[in-house]
Amino acid sequence: MDKERIVVVGAGIVGVSAALWLQRDGFDVTLLDREGPAAGTSYGNGGVLASGSIVPVTVPGLWKKAPGMLLSPDQPLFLGWRYLPRLVPFLRKYMAQAKNAEQIARGLHDLLHDSVDQHYALAGSSHAAAFLRRDDWIYGYKDRAAFLADSYGWKLRKQNGVPFVEMTSEELAAHDPAIAGRFGFGVRLERHGSVTDPGAYVTALADTFRKNGGTFQKATITGLTIKDGLCTSLETSDGPVIADQYVLTLGAWSGPFAAQLGITVPLESERGYHIEFVNPSITLKSTVMVATGKFVMNSLDGRLRCAGIVEFAGLDAPASTAPFALLKRQVKDLFPDLTYDGITEWMGHRPSTSDSLPVIGHAPNAHNVLLGYGHQHVGLTGGPKTGRWLAQLASGHAPNTDLGAYAPSRTEPGQPGRNTN
Repeated sequence: MDKERIVVVGAGIVGVSAALWLQRDGFDVTLLDREGPAAGTSYGNGGVLASGSIVPVTVPGLWKKAPGMLLSPDQPLFLGWRYLPRLVPFLRKYMAQAKNAEQIARGLHDLLHDSVDQHYALAGSSHAAAFLRRDDWIYGYKDRAAFLADSYGWKLRKQNGVPFVEMTSEELAAHDPAIAGRFGFGVRLERHGSVTDPGAYVTALADTFRKNGGTFQKATITGLTIKDGLCTSLETSDGPVIADQYVLTLGAWSGPFAAQLGITVPLESERGYHIEFVNPSITLKSTVMVATGKFVMNSLDGRLRCAGIVEFAGLDAPASTAPFALLKRQVKDLFPDLTYDGITEWMGHRPSTSDSLPVIGHAPNAHNVLLGYGHQHVGLTGGPKTGRWLAQLASGHAPNTDLGAYAPSRTEPGQPGRNTN
């Protein structure tokens, strides 16, 4: 009996995860991407398996702070002003989600709480597992008053059972001498993890997929042919691609195809930035979130990566200089003694929905199409479980989690829809 054929479009962490789980479930899987594995955000993220990153950007009171943040070069929020007219409809719905922050946090927790175990299950005994490590995640604050100013977010984590421990400056120094004297107060989030090289890790997963008989095709998807509630082919730069089922994991480039598939959840690129210090003089024991700057510091193999920033400027504009300058100033202020051989810079596109929850499930207009995109800041963290859920849905097996919060059929951001098997 011939295997059922599935094409997965998009070779970031979500797509590669889906391809591996589908392969293990017995499907004939082709992974299709316009460049190759980990060519985008899956390469450039902060490398944290952030199980406790369940607090949406849009929390109560943000609308009061946002104008001042946008006008200050020292705040981690940037806007491409020429893009603003196109952005306004999204921003209205995005900012309105502050009232749903508790509901959104629950949805993110269901996706992320066992992230580290999900990554190890995905990597299995392959060489990709060597890039994974279990460790704590440190939030560093100027002082306890700054921590208390973030009390709403910590309340959400506590409500959802995220384990964390408050730390004095002395306890931070004992935990990691590299951050001694850098922060006046901190929080240690337990049962987290990190990846020592995100790009190499996702590439290693893709190599495992190919080694086990999977097919990789380099092509650009240009459209979908839909007839009588089914997708009959993908239109690509290599011509039509025909399969029994299709999985679209196109990240920030999902918008045009989502519209064709009947999805109305607003999507925007939330551009993220990183700088890397090559051969740095400082190595961190654990990943560190610098709370004042909202950026992550992670010691990778031979580099210190600093990643974060929120910028809305669309998919087409080149990288801005101001976010890079801000990251460099913040790192210099925190680590004036840091030496290194050089700096590299990167900008990428986080796919952000207006309700901060990903779109996971069957397309309303084509039941043989599954979607997995919109993970904003937690794509690496939530990729393996998203891929597993997509494989279960493709197999006709209901996941043991209610996926209504992520349903492509949800008509209003923040309002659960129905996810069918």
